[in-house]
Amino acid sequence: MSESTTHSAQVSSSLNASSTKESTYSVMELVYWRDPKKSAVAFGMSLLVLLSLATFSVISVVSYLLLALLCVTITFRIYKSVLQAVQKSEEGHPFKALMEKDLSVKPETFRKYVEVGLSYVNHVIKQARHLLLVEDLIDSLKLAGFMWLMTYVGAVFNGITILILADIIFFSTPLVYEKNKAQIDKYVDLIRTRVEVTLATLQDKLPGALRRTKAE
Repeated sequence: MSESTTHSAQVSSSLNASSTKESTYSVMELVYWRDPKKSAVAFGMSLLVLLSLATFSVISVVSYLLLALLCVTITFRIYKSVLQAVQKSEEGHPFKALMEKDLSVKPETFRKYVEVGLSYVNHVIKQARHLLLVEDLIDSLKLAGFMWLMTYVGAVFNGITILILADIIFFSTPLVYEKNKAQIDKYVDLIRTRVEVTLATLQDKLPGALRRTKAE
């Protein structure tokens, strides 16, 4: 019984890892513009939605999107019906293939994504406890410094503006990095080295009790 349970857990873990890997690969394909058409559509649609949210309320954006979709589908349905009436054909409903397609979420698929999401939630909770309860003083100071910088960012930009900038960076940075990898890595290593030296110097100046906490 225990062997069967262990085997099931291993299979589930393998499926979760495979699903995560496939999702990551699909995202990487988009941000590195392997297929320019798909990347352009994804970037354009995400940016359009964010810009719409910056101008209108969420309810208005959702309503307009659904209204636009309905206009397209209703117009196409009427067009095909008229065309079939003129040609006296019996092709049936123009969206028949899509209507017959099984779009229901299988329980196994739902559980798989819930388990993947739960693993991320647990990781976030663990990290939050580690940082907020000052398990490591240096890491907590890093978070405090980052949050302090974010107060200035928040004073200049609102949430939607930050999301718009993040979307642009998300679709542009990987491509720029890929083309200038050597130069960027050089400067990143230089900055990382200086930060590590600064943190090491700061840690050496801390009281002994706090340094021991870091060592534990």
